[in-house]
Amino acid sequence: MENVDVSVQPNLRRAVRRGRSSRQSNAQVVVSPRVRRIPVFELLNDNALLAIEAQADWILENIGVEFRGDTAALDLLAAAGASVEGERIKFVPGLARQLCATAPAEFKLHARDPANTVTLGGDNIVLMPGYGSPFVSDLENGRRYATLADFQNFVKMTYSTPWLHHSGGTICEPTDVPVNKRHLDMVFAHLTLSTKPFMGGVTSPKRAQDSIDMARIVFGTDFMEENVVMQGNINVNSPLIYDDTMTGALRVYAASNQCVCISPAIFAGAMGPLSPAAVAAQTLAEGMVGIALAQLVRPGCPVVFGSFHSTMNLKSGALTFGSPEANLATMAVSQLGRRLGVPVRSGGGQISGSNAPDGQAMQDSTAAMWATLLSGTHQVWHSAGWLEGGLVMSYEKFIMDLDHCGAMMTLLQGFTTDEEAFGRDAYLETGPGENFLSTQHTLRHYATANFQPDIPEAGPFETWSENGSMTADQRATARWKQMLTDYTPPPMDESVCTALKEFVATRKASAADEWY
Repeated sequence: MENVDVSVQPNLRRAVRRGRSSRQSNAQVVVSPRVRRIPVFELLNDNALLAIEAQADWILENIGVEFRGDTAALDLLAAAGASVEGERIKFVPGLARQLCATAPAEFKLHARDPANTVTLGGDNIVLMPGYGSPFVSDLENGRRYATLADFQNFVKMTYSTPWLHHSGGTICEPTDVPVNKRHLDMVFAHLTLSTKPFMGGVTSPKRAQDSIDMARIVFGTDFMEENVVMQGNINVNSPLIYDDTMTGALRVYAASNQCVCISPAIFAGAMGPLSPAAVAAQTLAEGMVGIALAQLVRPGCPVVFGSFHSTMNLKSGALTFGSPEANLATMAVSQLGRRLGVPVRSGGGQISGSNAPDGQAMQDSTAAMWATLLSGTHQVWHSAGWLEGGLVMSYEKFIMDLDHCGAMMTLLQGFTTDEEAFGRDAYLETGPGENFLSTQHTLRHYATANFQPDIPEAGPFETWSENGSMTADQRATARWKQMLTDYTPPPMDESVCTALKEFVATRKASAADEWY
């Protein structure tokens, strides 16, 4: 791995020294609820959960998982008791779970602004935008390849909304930047345009190391040795394969004590058997192996047990999202993660296979999001903007999804049953047949009583018609434009920002552009 040579970069050296002090508070951002206050939905009983866990052990004992091109990973797992057959690793029942035992059940993910620090695990919930789309779309400019400007726009809007707690990772691919240098611009945007937690690059071990080194400029090396400030998304090449790109990045993040998110991606019927039970078992098997590797690199390394799964239209082969079967698997995976004792990333979020921010998109997304949040998951990826099965980040759907995020987070707060909540003084002030709108109880609470969406309401039909008969996606256009107009960048120590720019420039100059 390439490390930063601070001896030849005086601004960088000063910035690393003062990194922790550069985390500044920015009062403009409203903090939304981050804790669940209603019970989770327990789908499966103990017998069903034990059967799924036994199936995961069966897969690991009889089929195994391949680690392609990474002898270091194979050696670590073999030394821990797994059997190696070429590049295939097998585990006796219980071994993989045992190796996961040192992973923390709960940990803080520190933000540059401490007000935006979040906790993963327990009753906490962290929402973040979509991830990985090569295209973007909006009603005025249509569908197109994403650019760095689009990426920066979504970082700005994510920072500006109270309903997303995390800046995300590759929200969309900046295709106008060389493949081998995109991670530098993306991490720079997360660190300078936002003060929320973020994800770094994982498309090579070197890019993972670059991401960590950039975070060290801002947070300080010593601080990051003891605290988590970023995450790396490690995708499993389901079924049952880890490649050296992913495991190499995993080992870089784990060695630096930064969060490793293990994400099996199982499309039922293609990457595994059709049933929700099989999807849940295979997800557990693949996830435990990745978590085990992270713990062998550094015991106590913070991890997230993730899942990205969907069903298929078995007539056409197209992926489907928000389906009942996928939602059942989401609920089961959350239960399995809690039993494993680590934070869980949902298999859902506001995901859809629709080609437009239309009724189908919102129906798919609503179904998936309800199952996700009721399941007790801790981190929800793809909470805003996701279209076409992840191929597109939509500006309009991003805004529509934000409203739903706010409504769902409000729902998860439940309601109180104290004296003030019952409003007895309002009854005494009015009486049978009287209107309660002008009571003191209503006046005390009207500003905060109900969740208010950001997309303006249409109002009566006549008013809606007079105003142009605008649909929700059309009203969302005006909203995202206004968010970008109103955006104010958070403050950053000038020397830290200079050091980040120098780092990016130096790394870009060190290699020729690669476009594939």
